Amino acid sequence: MQLELRHLRVICAIADAGSLSRAATAVGVSQPALTAQLQRVEGALGGQVFWRGRLGITPTPFGQFVLTRARSILLTVDELITGVSAYDGQPNLARIGGYVTPVLSGLLARLFDVPGVSITVHTEYSPRLLLDLLASRRLDAATLVDYPGNELPALPSVGMRLVATEPVFVLMSSRHRLAAQEEVNLADLADDDWVISPPDGGGWPECVYSACQEAGFTPRVPHSMSEQAMIRQLVAGGHAVSPCQATVQDGPGIVVRPLAGNPLWLRHLVAWRRDGPLARRAQELAEFAMEAHREAIAERPHYAAWIVRNGGAATLG
Repeated sequence: MQLELRHLRVICAIADAGSLSRAATAVGVSQPALTAQLQRVEGALGGQVFWRGRLGITPTPFGQFVLTRARSILLTVDELITGVSAYDGQPNLARIGGYVTPVLSGLLARLFDVPGVSITVHTEYSPRLLLDLLASRRLDAATLVDYPGNELPALPSVGMRLVATEPVFVLMSSRHRLAAQEEVNLADLADDDWVISPPDGGGWPECVYSACQEAGFTPRVPHSMSEQAMIRQLVAGGHAVSPCQATVQDGPGIVVRPLAGNPLWLRHLVAWRRDGPLARRAQELAEFAMEAHREAIAERPHYAAWIVRNGGAATLG
């Protein structure tokens, strides 16, 4: 038997009802028919989902595993089909999205303090996907990034404000041969292994490859990942270098260094649905995002020092 969405709904209904008889009434079938359907589902899954007892049914450990994923799948499918979430339509609720950056975390910290506004948070890696979620009414506001020459498109239903334009730096081991330098020439990293995060739909990492080619080499990239903890582990171990946002924190075993000549740049943006609950707060939203970025600079000595050396070359929106 091929597992279908209706089968996932059945096992969720059984779990919610706590007994086959109550679940049969809820889904509108006879108890024998529901029992037979459950047996077929368990056969397709390859394990027992429920224990049966005198007091009803309870999920097995395998059943808990299945139910957790079934509920997640059904929630995602329902939202995909209807274009709304369980929270849609609630007054004073704002659905905020973004890729995890200090701009997003700082913005959220400020929004959570606004009286009368409730927040839900949804993170995604791709800025283009986040923009599409705004346009399709899945999000009300989001922090985005794009790259000069690869700017995100303007959409009539979405307002957008530049927060800051900043350089891309490089993350390397504190034991790297160039770690003691104030800034690093991109060409001097031609012989290093790189870890670069995968395409984000907005121009990354194409802009990295273009900058490397202009510096006279094609980067050797044996590692591709977006998980920051794993990237930092590889870099700290001396196994690779990685391009990074200027607001990335250094830490044990790693240093963040500017690239000489600033060959790579990115932009931080904040966007909102023009018909959404935050549209009337658009100016406040932008100010919160810019405050968050300034705060991140103050907490990153390597970035603050770069700004001093470059006469405030990073620009705020």
